[in-house]
Amino acid sequence: MQSTGSIISMATTEHATDAAHHPAPADPAPGAPLTALLVCATITAAATLASWLFPLVGAPVIAVVAGAFVATAVSTERRQAWAPVLPIASRWGLQIAVVLLGVHLSLGEVAAVGSQALPVTIGTLLLCLGAAVGLGRLLGVDGDLRTLIGVGTAVCGASAIAAVTPVLRPAGTRVAYALSTVFVFNIAAVLLFPPLGHALGLSDEAFGVLAGTAVNDMSSVVAAAGSYSPEAAHTAVVVKLSRTLAIVPICLVLGMLVARRERATSAHRPVWRLVPWFLVAFVAVAAANSLGWVPGPVQDVAAGLSSLLITAALAAIGLATDLPALRRTGATPLLLGGALWLIVTGGSLGLQAAFGGF
Repeated sequence: MQSTGSIISMATTEHATDAAHHPAPADPAPGAPLTALLVCATITAAATLASWLFPLVGAPVIAVVAGAFVATAVSTERRQAWAPVLPIASRWGLQIAVVLLGVHLSLGEVAAVGSQALPVTIGTLLLCLGAAVGLGRLLGVDGDLRTLIGVGTAVCGASAIAAVTPVLRPAGTRVAYALSTVFVFNIAAVLLFPPLGHALGLSDEAFGVLAGTAVNDMSSVVAAAGSYSPEAAHTAVVVKLSRTLAIVPICLVLGMLVARRERATSAHRPVWRLVPWFLVAFVAVAAANSLGWVPGPVQDVAAGLSSLLITAALAAIGLATDLPALRRTGATPLLLGGALWLIVTGGSLGLQAAFGGF
């Protein structure tokens, strides 16, 4: 991977271009970075409060949408002045949030319950990621955008998009579109899966596997599976957590692809430099939690802080997003997201039938 300095430079340029179609002024107002952070914090707090009223929407989606609307409402000069600090805030927020996601994971429980659903979990992951590449190219969807939609649909929604964003370093507009796309079909799954499960006569375990593989956000997984049965909810949560582990190999592969794409700045670097530090920390935290070294109160605080940091980072991405550019992207990526969601849903049901899951 690139050095921190080059990443900051490239990310700053990319997001500044995404927020305004001409370069940022050479001498922004001295208080502009602090103002940007205060606006970001305000949006984060408002989105967190709003998510209590609309839990199925979730704070990250609310934050990125609110940030984009604020960016549209302020002057171009103000957006340009904010541009340098926003990518830095979003990147560090996402990286630390991914580390803290490890407190959710008990590798022993994932191995015990998740191993039974392993063929379905791996199969749907491969189906979705492969379809994201093939269908995305066929539909003419931008490479970064189809990767974000594919990873978000295949793994765990906003958390997966948060994990790959520091590695892939896409424009804020693409992150916002990917989040919105995954969110739409996530809500559709919550509403449609319980009646579908009853119509198909799925067992509690089978429905839990379906919800754990084809619903993304954790609160939505609990909502969908919990309305089916407590047993389904338990299975769904463990399967969903086992999907979270896919973040590690996906980010490693993306890191190597980015390094190849930017050969001029990443040549002659050792392989270990391609491993993002936050993935190593994520695995270490998950291992510590599995060994019982993380007390319950610390788990609660870390989980809440992780959610807060993801919300803050996506608020920063929203503030760097150009809504007119988002509209110009068109409906094709949304079509890709819908197709991937149907592929994951059908794949989960088909693989369970093939392996005797229901």
